[in-house]
Amino acid sequence: MAISLKKILGAVAPSLATALGGPLAGTAVAAIAKKVLGKDAASEDEIAAVLQTADPAMLLKLKELDAQFKSDMAKLGVELDRIELEDRKDARAMHVATKDWMPNALAGILMLGLGACAVVLMNHSVPPDNKEIIVNLMGVLEGAAVTVFTFYFGSSRSSSEKDKVIGRIAES
Repeated sequence: MAISLKKILGAVAPSLATALGGPLAGTAVAAIAKKVLGKDAASEDEIAAVLQTADPAMLLKLKELDAQFKSDMAKLGVELDRIELEDRKDARAMHVATKDWMPNALAGILMLGLGACAVVLMNHSVPPDNKEIIVNLMGVLEGAAVTVFTFYFGSSRSSSEKDKVIGRIAES
């Protein structure tokens, strides 16, 4: 199972990861291909495959690129946090407007599944052949749970930044 480029970048290069979710995706991918891989062009899947086995020197290049990208975007007046906030705001607005029960049901099923897996793992031993699969499954479920909590309750970073962004939007 291939891990998405956005997920890989989330921990190492958050500004680039944020850009992948919006209109700057092409710019971010091109910058990573050039600076980190030394290529003129590469696909997101190709970059993700290389980064899954990245050495410390490559991760350092990626962190440097992330800092430079964030600085360049700030100079151009592009607010990466605002792009991320707007995306989440649109998803929440759609959820409220459609009154769709499916996201609530999926979130509930996910949380129950995570809890059930945790209880089973605490009460039973995992055969050594299956340990890697179970650890991977728990990681996926925990990541999805973080996404659910962020969607419904916001994140601590976005909560503190949200007021600033809303203030700037109200002024303009």
